[in-house]
Amino acid sequence: MAPSIVLRHLTRDGWLLFATRFIRLFAYGALSVVLVFYLVGLGLNESQTGALLTATLVGDTIVSLYLTTQADRVGRRTMLVIGAALMAAAGLVFAFTRELWLLVVAGTIGVISPSGHEVGPFLSIEQAALSHVVDEQSRTEVFAWYTLAGSMATALGALAGGTATHALQQSGFASVASYRVIVIGYAALGVALAILFLRVSSAAEVSTTRERAARRRTLAGLSGVERSRTVVLGLASLFALDAFGGGFVIQSFAAYWFYLRYGVTADTLGVVFFAANILAGISALVAARLAARFGLINTMVATHLPSNVLLILVPLMPNLTLAILLLLVRFSISQMDVPTRQSYVMAVVTPEERSAAAGITGVARTIGASVSPLFVGMLFANPALINVPFILAGTLKIAYDLLLYRQFSAVHPPRL
Repeated sequence: MAPSIVLRHLTRDGWLLFATRFIRLFAYGALSVVLVFYLVGLGLNESQTGALLTATLVGDTIVSLYLTTQADRVGRRTMLVIGAALMAAAGLVFAFTRELWLLVVAGTIGVISPSGHEVGPFLSIEQAALSHVVDEQSRTEVFAWYTLAGSMATALGALAGGTATHALQQSGFASVASYRVIVIGYAALGVALAILFLRVSSAAEVSTTRERAARRRTLAGLSGVERSRTVVLGLASLFALDAFGGGFVIQSFAAYWFYLRYGVTADTLGVVFFAANILAGISALVAARLAARFGLINTMVATHLPSNVLLILVPLMPNLTLAILLLLVRFSISQMDVPTRQSYVMAVVTPEERSAAAGITGVARTIGASVSPLFVGMLFANPALINVPFILAGTLKIAYDLLLYRQFSAVHPPRL
């Protein structure tokens, strides 16, 4: 099916969800380039910064678990609006306080993305809604375009964040003040997100009583995935391992590594991560075609495994040019598993369990990613250990790839 035909099948709500993802990931991308610079500029050291980012991700886990498990009882649109409001509130607090305890509270309760990627309740709820409006054959490709929209937004956000801070500093702003402008912009985009979510119609809500009951029971004993429990819990544990590894190289800390190692400024980093995320987004479309030919699990492992070898090699490069080149090559294949992973989860569970499965696996990833920044902050505090996060990340993610193939290569969804 041609991409134009696939996208033509999207309803108005489908396009709204694409738009909200774009705005959200634009905000995440802009913030991720400057967040660690901003926090260090406020007076936090690397260890405190790592602890704060861990607290934000732990908080995102709790918020996500509550909002996603209540979404089909209270309403998906309502929970998405609440998530956007928490995003805006966290941005405002980060912009106007230097107190560590207030930053921790805001990061824990609110929605802050230090990685440039999805946090909070949004992705799980949107995935379930999108699965309602596309057929089984086109789901992987729709998720590929959905991933591309997010990668493009993250790329443009990173470029905008780096370019804006450079322009502000050139016009006389202090470094911290220029970073604060980006944080305020993050809060403003949270408000815009809430307005768009209010325009989503009731068609995006659950369509069956069984699905509503499954989602509502997820928090209590994971009974929301009764028929698919073994598969979902197996996938969730592996996704948590993958996210734990990825948490060592989240975009905020990767940007700070380039600064510590090579003295790269925020505006240059914005260009680097713009290119990286563009490559990642384009690769998602390739992944859909590979999955149609070779299968979802085979595509996930065959593209993800070499990207993690490249990740280990990045800090071993002798100069900045080669380090950036290897990073870009890595990004060109590293995200091919995203739409295939999302589609696989939706395919191997029953329709009424999709909301719960998306919520559980999404929360598992957030839990995995929430622990790593604490260790990264400690490693970055020692100049001799700043390369270690890349090696740990690549090794853990390779272990995930091998375990995923071993456990799920024979578990086939009914159709792509």
